[in-house]
Amino acid sequence: MGKINRERYLENLIDNYGNLVFSICFKITGEYFEAEDLSQETFLSVYKHLENFDGKNEKAWICKIATNKCLDHVKSAGRRQVPTNEEYFRQVESKAQSPLEGILEDEVKNKLYTLCQSLKPPYDEVAIAYFCKDLEIKEIAKNTGKNIKTLQTQVYRAKEMLRKLWRKEYPQNESEI
Repeated sequence: MGKINRERYLENLIDNYGNLVFSICFKITGEYFEAEDLSQETFLSVYKHLENFDGKNEKAWICKIATNKCLDHVKSAGRRQVPTNEEYFRQVESKAQSPLEGILEDEVKNKLYTLCQSLKPPYDEVAIAYFCKDLEIKEIAKNTGKNIKTLQTQVYRAKEMLRKLWRKEYPQNESEI
């Protein structure tokens, strides 16, 4: 098919199916301008792939291309969302700690580390890895060669021991643990 014939054929397809394609795009996206853009992308794709088209059931072929374009667009829309300035700064503010909160958190972490060190083996090693270094049980198992179930039991027991020690050492701060 020559370039002039292809262009005429595309014009004919746009005349015949332009409204249908727009309707599909609008129904899927719910956005007028996105539907216009996706309609154009659909016919651009149709034009690029005219050589591969067998000429049978052009309506179904075009509708399928439009639907696929829209679905790809909808899937990727979540990844492309950019927060507004207000949203961004609200998120940043909510994640930021005050200097006092940072100091208090460090103090609690230091107390917890000291208590973990005071446990008897093997609970001390497991408690430090799990509660202080924030390692997953699978990681600890990989590093130590211990069975996952054994480590889960040791973490559970270490947690109970730490709770008792915390209450004994810091009775006024029970709400922190």
